[in-house]
Amino acid sequence: MGRDRIHTIAAASGRSFATFPAAVVVPIVNRRAELLLFESPRRPGWWEPVNGAVDDGETLLEAALREVREEAGPDLQVRPLGVVHAATFAYDVPIQRMISVVYLMAHESGAAVPGDDMRGSRVRWATLDAIESDGLRLVPPLDQTWLRQRTVDLFRLWQPEPPVLLQGPISASGWNKADHAKPGGTPSPSR
Repeated sequence: MGRDRIHTIAAASGRSFATFPAAVVVPIVNRRAELLLFESPRRPGWWEPVNGAVDDGETLLEAALREVREEAGPDLQVRPLGVVHAATFAYDVPIQRMISVVYLMAHESGAAVPGDDMRGSRVRWATLDAIESDGLRLVPPLDQTWLRQRTVDLFRLWQPEPPVLLQGPISASGWNKADHAKPGGTPSPSR
């Protein structure tokens, strides 16, 4: 692609930046480490996560949440976890550079019901093993095994942990005597 075909925009400082269309791919993972997949309405027999274009004026997070509502229905509640991966790819002849951002979401509650963009699609939750054993064909970029694995690995890292007790009960003197006791059972003097 020649430099003359790249669209640019100038900052107030005068610095020029290339501009590209952007899309979000939104894998949603549930507590069983399963990915939410829809059978592609444009490619029967192929499966895809929630995805779509970033609209003018939207942040990546706003676009990801909008696409979840539009494609998976308003009853599906998700928790944004963060970006898993970003890449550029050729979309078609006029758009030879598009930015694609994979934005991970955790399923909190609610059922997925295909919205307008996915109307008539089958819906399923699939583990990484089921994707392989069932021979599911996924559309890019989640057709890449390493990216699916990274998605689930990062989901597991972000799982809420049980609360950690940071401090025991406070005594009337303002400090926890049991935590500061000398080996003989008497509290150590305060400083």
